[in-house]
Amino acid sequence: MTKHDWFSSGTFILDGGWGTQLQLRGLTTGEHPDLWNLSQPDKVREVAEAYIQAGSDIILTNTFGSNRFLLARHGAENNVAEINRAGVRLSKDAAQQQNRRVFAAIGPSGVMLMSGTVTPDELYAAFLEQAEAIAEEGPAGIVVETMSDPAEAVLAVKAAKTTGLPVAACMVFDTGKNKDRTMMGTTPEEAVEQLTAAGADIIGANCGQGIEGFIPICRRMRAVTALPIWMKANAGLPEVVGDKAVYHQTPETFASSARELVLAGANFIGGCCGTTPEYIKALASSR
Repeated sequence: MTKHDWFSSGTFILDGGWGTQLQLRGLTTGEHPDLWNLSQPDKVREVAEAYIQAGSDIILTNTFGSNRFLLARHGAENNVAEINRAGVRLSKDAAQQQNRRVFAAIGPSGVMLMSGTVTPDELYAAFLEQAEAIAEEGPAGIVVETMSDPAEAVLAVKAAKTTGLPVAACMVFDTGKNKDRTMMGTTPEEAVEQLTAAGADIIGANCGQGIEGFIPICRRMRAVTALPIWMKANAGLPEVVGDKAVYHQTPETFASSARELVLAGANFIGGCCGTTPEYIKALASSR
């Protein structure tokens, strides 16, 4: 087994949501969380450490929105490299203390190809800029996540693959009668085909719905691929209370459904919106 295919066997516990954890530490509405990599590094590191202590084998980075399009909304488009490198370093600092691994997060660009405001070449260049900065800090891999448009996901995966790092690619399935399609109408089978062709080493889904809905999606992916599968579900469906989304699913119920995900073929399991270190602790305790 080479250093780049360690993930091809076994089951790995991922981390949970980051946004709400940063909010608990003072991040305010309208602030770009990734800017905290520079302004509040200790608090960002605290989130990574909390997930490591909860039992995560792999944690992500606070770089989800660190592409030049999203950073430009906060006047930080010239700080892409600095913000991404800092984000990877902070998670690696936490992970190395417990001999855990880091996958650096690349999220959507915030602009839509179909709108015509950006070209595929421009989008690819932005993802490449982010991926190259990430790679300079040597994470174990990159995860392209929360993608709704497969065309954008393919560009991001291709950019990430130039680094030589393993790349996980995850779509959001939250549309259709059975919530088994992306916003663009892509099915799990179509996503597997397109992301595999782009070069993804790991295929999966995150966000969009609760963990119960991920089980049939995982089964369908497993039926058409031998690649490892990555699943990060929300803590059920949220209820809006005031100006906040409140998730009511308990960590224990979440972990119970996660066992069904393993049976459905998942190799990487963690949480997305609404999940906390308590959910990851329940996951780690149940395996």
